[in-house]
Amino acid sequence: MKAKEKPAAIGPDIDVKGFTREAKPWTCCPVVSLPEDFAKRALTVGVRTDEGERAGTYFQVDHSTVFQKIQKMFEGKAEIMSTKDAFEKYDWMEDYWWKVVSADADKYTALAELEWDRGYFIRALEGQKITLPLQACLFISKDNLDQNVHNVIIAEPNSEVQIITGCTVHPNVQRGLHVGISEFFIKEGAKLTFTMIHNWAQNFDVRPRTGALIEDNATFSTNYICLNPVKSLQMYPVAYCKGKNSRARFTSILYGSGDSYLDVGSKAVLQGTGSRAEMIARAIAIDRAKIFARGLLVGEKEDTKAHLECRGLLLSDDAFIHSIPELTAKVKGTELSHEAAVGKIAEEQIQYLMARGFSELEAQSLIVRGFMDVGIMGLPKALETEIKRMVDTTTAAAI
Repeated sequence: MKAKEKPAAIGPDIDVKGFTREAKPWTCCPVVSLPEDFAKRALTVGVRTDEGERAGTYFQVDHSTVFQKIQKMFEGKAEIMSTKDAFEKYDWMEDYWWKVVSADADKYTALAELEWDRGYFIRALEGQKITLPLQACLFISKDNLDQNVHNVIIAEPNSEVQIITGCTVHPNVQRGLHVGISEFFIKEGAKLTFTMIHNWAQNFDVRPRTGALIEDNATFSTNYICLNPVKSLQMYPVAYCKGKNSRARFTSILYGSGDSYLDVGSKAVLQGTGSRAEMIARAIAIDRAKIFARGLLVGEKEDTKAHLECRGLLLSDDAFIHSIPELTAKVKGTELSHEAAVGKIAEEQIQYLMARGFSELEAQSLIVRGFMDVGIMGLPKALETEIKRMVDTTTAAAI
């Protein structure tokens, strides 16, 4: 309650009272029976309503869960349901609720606690290797709606799982607020790859809040993609590499257009001996977009190592990119490094491609697509191909 009016430490402040909490209830239904315009928007963020090549699906519209199911071949290996249902099923859910994200961090976390609108619970069971991605879609169908979800993701010991989350809105939605709390628990020897794709609207505000706890010999890889205009986005996920030889990897691809204001960063805290972290960011700004690309590495234990890389590409004289890398070493024996570069497309690169028969527009498009190479995300081939298609489509339309 004390944090209800507390602004975030970074990013633009907004009045959360300006959005409506009134949303009609949606009844449960097969995800394939959702309206065609829902399915098309979901596909733009990597969510397939035909459930093809997916181990399980969670789909939420506004404040209602409309679909949650594990494919038959993966039953007993993984779980997917709303966090509300998970609380009803498991007494131990309290052990994972607000444990790596603080409910009183700012007005957005407070809003998610006081006005909770479900969210998803995903769990890979001990020793299970989930060979197809699990998918979740958080969809907003009503204009000016406030949606506050709280997600819990658990990779039990020695499990392996891939998750793709798509967040998007109906084509008629222009304004709204999405607050997404996500807490990850990657247990001993587990490996979790999480890919989040956003496709909001020109006047939409987005406030994800994410924390991850990584145990001994566990690996957490998270990929974030934002390719379409948004009024404001501010996120700063934190990974705590608590375990011995734990690993964290953050990758983000940002395409700021229109009047978008993107403040996106990541933080890794190396708390376990032998822990490692890597951050890679690619940011492109066109039109009047503003992008703040942040990164913070904190070494708290000996024999730890981390690297941060941020590259920005300006395609407009009115656009803005500010790269903010930070390194904090608290003990001897930690090794932290960073590199950052922001600039425009080199004229000689365009001239080189034009000399080989490409038009100026084609040359620029090739350079931008290469800059946004999703190969840096380390995704499974099938998922990489899907996401590359999305990036190519967005780039072609923008250029």
